[in-house]
Amino acid sequence: MRTGIATVCLSGTLKEKMQACAIAGFDGIEIFEQDLVTSPLSPEDIRKMAADLGLGLDLYQPFRDFDGVTPDLLKANLKRAEAKFKLMARLGMDTILVCSNVATATIDDDQLRAEQLAQLAALAGDHGVKVAYEALAWGKHVNDYEHAYRLVEAVDHPNLGTCLDSFHILSRDWDTAPIEDINADKIFFVQVADAPKLSMDVLSWSRHYRVFPGEGQFELAKFMGHVVRAGYTGPVSLEVFNDVFRQSDVERTAVDAMRSLIWLEEQSAKWLAGTSAETAAAGTSEQKAAGRRRYPMELATLPKVNEPAGFNFAEVKADDTAQLEKLLGQLGFEFEGRHRTKDVQLWTMGQARVIINEQAALHTEPAIAALGFDVDSPVIASARAQQLKAPVVSRKVQADEEVFQGISAPDSTEIFLCQGSPDGTAAWTQEFGEGLEHPRAAQTAVIDHVNLAQPWQHFDEAVLFYTSALALEPQPFAEVPSPSGLVRSQVMQASNGAVRLVLNLAPVQQASAPKTYQEHIAFAVDDLVATARSARERGLEFLQIPANYYEDLDARFDLEPGFLATLKELNLLYDRDANGEFLHFYTATVGSVFFEMVERRGNYDGYGAPNAPVRHAVQYDSLHRA
Repeated sequence: MRTGIATVCLSGTLKEKMQACAIAGFDGIEIFEQDLVTSPLSPEDIRKMAADLGLGLDLYQPFRDFDGVTPDLLKANLKRAEAKFKLMARLGMDTILVCSNVATATIDDDQLRAEQLAQLAALAGDHGVKVAYEALAWGKHVNDYEHAYRLVEAVDHPNLGTCLDSFHILSRDWDTAPIEDINADKIFFVQVADAPKLSMDVLSWSRHYRVFPGEGQFELAKFMGHVVRAGYTGPVSLEVFNDVFRQSDVERTAVDAMRSLIWLEEQSAKWLAGTSAETAAAGTSEQKAAGRRRYPMELATLPKVNEPAGFNFAEVKADDTAQLEKLLGQLGFEFEGRHRTKDVQLWTMGQARVIINEQAALHTEPAIAALGFDVDSPVIASARAQQLKAPVVSRKVQADEEVFQGISAPDSTEIFLCQGSPDGTAAWTQEFGEGLEHPRAAQTAVIDHVNLAQPWQHFDEAVLFYTSALALEPQPFAEVPSPSGLVRSQVMQASNGAVRLVLNLAPVQQASAPKTYQEHIAFAVDDLVATARSARERGLEFLQIPANYYEDLDARFDLEPGFLATLKELNLLYDRDANGEFLHFYTATVGSVFFEMVERRGNYDGYGAPNAPVRHAVQYDSLHRA
């Protein structure tokens, strides 16, 4: 699949955008007219630079408001078009995007539109240019891709075809199956963009909230599957208008964009394979032949990996570790000793493992630094992540120590892919020693979930990263009120709930600044009340929950008085739904880290979301009092 991206997706100058696209590995670019107009580079300079970078110049865009106009305006539009065709010759470009008219169309007549498009096509042919006519979702008279294609058919000129844009099609909920009926020779260009499902006018939605494939909710694999079945072989190019992307680091955004197309290519291949299998299973000879059909566009796939089976460990980095050690000990974790060659500690409770990393941590306040996940094949999983443009993280090891396969997440959290074991143990723990001489009775516990705060400019990137590299599924996002404003929360989860990662949109700060926002690691135990009592006996400082919360809790759930009293006594929080119950408590914050202990009863699958505003408010008050 030939990959492309519109320069409007990125921040910076045209030169910076082109360099970033080449570094990210794109085959070609669409030049957005404004980027050219504002560039000090001549068209000839741009043409040479693209050749030097190995980038194709696939599309010049946009040419607006051409069709459905009066004769005088048509004459002016043709003059304007000819100037662009001459410019394209200097650039070495042969395809231009013409959008259906939004502003100047005064005549709603398909025959007239076809006549005017025919004149444009003839002029384009004189200059060796192909015109890709696109139906804008908010076009005044043409807003449906099938309508646009009917006009192309009516003109029947070799220099006029259509452009299929996933946003303009999917935002209007148009059926994508008819794409397969379009003559492939008449599909001159394909643009893709994802988006969250929003209730607002389509123009504002398009101009501000598009995202890269895999970061929204559109059925892009299905859209692309129909495009492939139509026989299209040209570029698949990203056209994403997004306020955040156009403020973010250009090279990072370009890499994120390339990752999204790699992911989309794989998902489209899966969709085609799945629907072909269904067709073949239908039974007739023609249907079986259709199920085995190969298409002109070859779609590459990635190494296949299963979703993680669970958390292997969580790592907190700190210079002064005394408070962390005290906190873990009060919770009931056992100190398993220091690593034999590294300045690293291991603390465990059942199968929940926490590493305290003191290496290269001078003046570092406690912060979550790394997460380990159990996977079937770490090497294959790492190879997949690297093909998805994930930066590699390596750590020095001795010859007799386990080698972790590491990659870096968008927020710089290090992700390690570890060899899982059926019993949940980890062989690398044998590298630690001289821990407790008289360990306490083992408590059953696992890491239930980890909550990571994401910088605003990398939130969407993080969703795609964990979806594509770790096969976690994004759940419907939620917004939680806090004293600092609404906190957007996105859960990434394995299908069986063994891995739950909560991504919260962090307060605005510089991307290079150290973490100052709060994150936490949650541990699940069998008996939270007993765990809380034991922790209190060991001197644990609980997050203090207001009495008002318990009055409201009683009004909502009509709890048994003794149970309610226990919750209040121990600063426990409670939630309940149709599937079960959820008990949890929080510790005070150390650096930017705090811990949560939870107990899930029945089939409760949430995170106590109704209690999150209470936690945010208490933490806010504690921070400002401090």
